Amino acid sequence: MINSMINKTGEKSKNSKIWAGLRMSALILFTGLSLGACASNDKGTIVEGDLVIHDPYEKYNRTMFAFNRHVDDLVINPFIEGYRYVAPSPVRTGIRNFLRNIKSPVLFANELLQGDLDGAKNCFLRAAINSTVGIGGLIDLAGYNGIEYEVEDFGQTLAVWGVGDGPYVVVPFLGPSSLRDYSGYFVDGYADPLRWYLFNTHNVGTYYTKATAEYLDMRESIYDTLKDTEENSFDYYAATRSIYYQSRRAMIYDLGQSSGFGAPAIPDYDEE
Repeated sequence: MINSMINKTGEKSKNSKIWAGLRMSALILFTGLSLGACASNDKGTIVEGDLVIHDPYEKYNRTMFAFNRHVDDLVINPFIEGYRYVAPSPVRTGIRNFLRNIKSPVLFANELLQGDLDGAKNCFLRAAINSTVGIGGLIDLAGYNGIEYEVEDFGQTLAVWGVGDGPYVVVPFLGPSSLRDYSGYFVDGYADPLRWYLFNTHNVGTYYTKATAEYLDMRESIYDTLKDTEENSFDYYAATRSIYYQSRRAMIYDLGQSSGFGAPAIPDYDEE
C-alpha cells in the first residue's frame, strides 16, 4: 500500500513537471513568434478587403497545415464520419448544447471584461434557463425563446481591449489561429472554474474527456465547411486562413455568428 502511494505521488509529480514544461515551451514559442513578427515589419502582411492578415511564418505554417491535413485524412475525418453515423443530429445537438452550457462561467466573465452588460445578462439567463428546465443544458430552451448563444473567449476580450491579432500560427494537431487568440484560449482553459473543481477533486480524467468532447464537437461543426472549402479552393491554405479571420471578426463584433471557426479549447495542466 505504501509503495503504491509513493508510486502514485511520484507519477503525479512527474506528470506535473511534464505539463509545466509543455506550458513553458508554449509560452516561449508564442513569445518568440511575437518578437519575430515585430522584427519582420510588413513581411507576410496580406490585405484582403478590410482584413489585414499577418502571416510572417507562411512557409512554416504551410508545412504544419499539410501535416494537419494528413492527420485529418487519416484520423480526424474518419472519426467524425463515424461519430455522425452513431450519433444522429438530435444527439449531436444535445451534446453541443450541454458543452456550451457548462462553459457559461467563462463566457459570462468575458462578457463582463468586454463591458458587454447585455451580453452578460443574456449569458446568465441562458445558463439559468438551460441548466434547469433545459435538463442540464441538453435542450437550448433559451435559444428557442430568442436568447441566442454567443461565442466569447479571452482572445475576443483582448481584441476589444485593443490588442492586435499578432502573427497567424498553425499549430500541429490543433490547427490555425493567431498568437492573440491562442493566448486567449490558454487563459480561458486555465481560468475555467470547472477545471479548478475537477482538478481539486481528483477528476482530471473527466476534464480531459470534456476537452476531447469539445474538440470533437468543434471539428464536427466545421467539417462540411472545410470539406467544401478544400474541394472548391485553388489555394486551400489561403482560403482557410481567410475564413478563420472572417470568422473571428464576426465573433469579436457580434455579427450574429453563433459558432466559431477557431482553435479548440486547449486542455490545461495539473497543479504542482
